[in-house]
Amino acid sequence: MAIALFPGSFDPFTTGHEAILRRVLPLFDKVVVAVGVNSDKKYMFTVEERMARIREMLNDCPTVEVTSYSGMTVDLCHRLGAKVIIRGIRTAKDFDYEQTIAAVNRLQDPSIETLLLLADPEHVDISSTLEREKLSHQ
Repeated sequence: MAIALFPGSFDPFTTGHEAILRRVLPLFDKVVVAVGVNSDKKYMFTVEERMARIREMLNDCPTVEVTSYSGMTVDLCHRLGAKVIIRGIRTAKDFDYEQTIAAVNRLQDPSIETLLLLADPEHVDISSTLEREKLSHQ
């Protein structure tokens, strides 16, 4: 079974995240959306709220599983049997960041690949930070 991991804080999970996820669904038997929990980070939404939003947005996708995690992403890949980490990129800055993270993950386990997908043009300006900003003014 080909399993991919789509990790992130997803605070909140945006239409940009959803678009990336829907694009990879045909490539894998299962995609696990892993909501990261970092005790040093302040979130707008609880992990339960973030997971519920993702499940609601993807309730028509039977091959998607939603979970939460803390710790190293590669360790979660091992527990799940995932061989691919999915990441979306919007800008050159995103690419530089993701390239560094992918290199660290590769040092931990060279058998786990990182698949970087370019955001669709209509989603390039969408970010969780901007979504939180909009929500805080409503």
